[in-house]
Amino acid sequence: MFEAKVASGNGEQVLSRDVYRLGHRLDFFRMLSFFYTTVGFFFNTMIVVLTVYVFLWSRLYLSLSGVEKAANSNNNKALGAILNQQFIIQLGLFTALPMIVESSLEHGFLQAVWDFLTMQLQLSSVFYTFSMGTRTHFFGRTVLHGGAKYRATGRGFVVQHKSFSENYRLYARSHFIKAIELGLILTVYASYSPLAKDTLVYIAMTISSWFLVISWIMAPFVFNPSGFDWLKTVYDFDEFMNWIWYDGGLFAKAEQSWERWWYEEQEHLRTTSPWGKRVEILLDLRFFFFQYGIVHHLGIAANSTSFVVYLLSWIYIFVAFGIFLLISYARDKYAAKEHIYFRLIQFLVIIVGILVIVVLLQFTAFKFSDVFTSLLAFIPTGWGLLSIAQVLRPLVQSTWLWDSVVYVARLYDILFGVIVMAPVAFLSWMPGCQSMQTRILFNEAFSRGLRIFQIVTGKKSGNI
Repeated sequence: MFEAKVASGNGEQVLSRDVYRLGHRLDFFRMLSFFYTTVGFFFNTMIVVLTVYVFLWSRLYLSLSGVEKAANSNNNKALGAILNQQFIIQLGLFTALPMIVESSLEHGFLQAVWDFLTMQLQLSSVFYTFSMGTRTHFFGRTVLHGGAKYRATGRGFVVQHKSFSENYRLYARSHFIKAIELGLILTVYASYSPLAKDTLVYIAMTISSWFLVISWIMAPFVFNPSGFDWLKTVYDFDEFMNWIWYDGGLFAKAEQSWERWWYEEQEHLRTTSPWGKRVEILLDLRFFFFQYGIVHHLGIAANSTSFVVYLLSWIYIFVAFGIFLLISYARDKYAAKEHIYFRLIQFLVIIVGILVIVVLLQFTAFKFSDVFTSLLAFIPTGWGLLSIAQVLRPLVQSTWLWDSVVYVARLYDILFGVIVMAPVAFLSWMPGCQSMQTRILFNEAFSRGLRIFQIVTGKKSGNI
């Protein structure tokens, strides 16, 4: 929240008249000093993250459009040679060199190198990459929509376990969803790019992007005391599901109800200018590219590159939404009193879906793997439609579609929560991860106290 507060304040400064006048009246050297010590730091951070987005979306376009496949193997070998040399720079050795030189002047070269290695073992790069995402999100959102506000950061005890639902509320929109998007791009690129067949080239090209994805998803749990404790992970997931489905009405707080939190996350869209809404819709259109690129690679498309294939793929979206409305109507009408009719409608929908798949397998070029591949196309499309509906909330909220929008948004947050929770649950299940995390991140006194606390807590639970 502190990073969000400072980044939002600098975003408002960019929009202010004072910065405009200073930019015109300061000389060049004072302007450099002013820029890099105030708004320039946040602006540069945003440019770095946007560069990652542009790079990955461009590579995705090249792979899905067939441009990379049309290139000859000599070009691929040349690209591989360049990437192998760039690999050293991607590891951040050149960017860390000034810090090592400065530390060597104070403590000596060997001590500076040792301090640098110690910082890497303590996952300082992961923490910095995560905080970079915080600054980028809130700085960019404030520049686009405005609405910087005071955030009560508090002065609490910082080394205490935070629940999964609290971490999700804080970082879902700023980190988790963006990391899932970039991870999906990297996965699709690995599936359809001929360059990905050369493992070394793919690793050299995407290692920094994968590091960013992993940092944005795992950092809140890696730096969370007892973040990989199995019992706490189980309790956190139960609390997360209770928070998702809690119905507390208008007086519920964001900490208690998902729906209240979801509405609060959209407040910046209600106060923004029409231009801000147009830019937001324009940015949301990028999710439709997944559908446009992948549907042409499905077996049922029969290698067709016609635009009609993309238009026909929207039938799947309308059918899926129609089935959702049918199930929702049946649940509201029959689930309470005539439960058997609700189960009958669900059974008929499943039978019809199986019959449709069998017919497509028999009479078209449809492959069974298309069912899973299409999820890479249509899930981002649904999120894009949902994001646009939030921007157009004043128009959509007055119609019958809004209740469906809220319900689908809840399902998407459950999906995102499960994706984020999966690696946390796996590391919690693996023996030794909790002890290793505590020993790496915290000093010996705190680690010993935390182990004693876990033993005492375990004994109490056993007695109960």
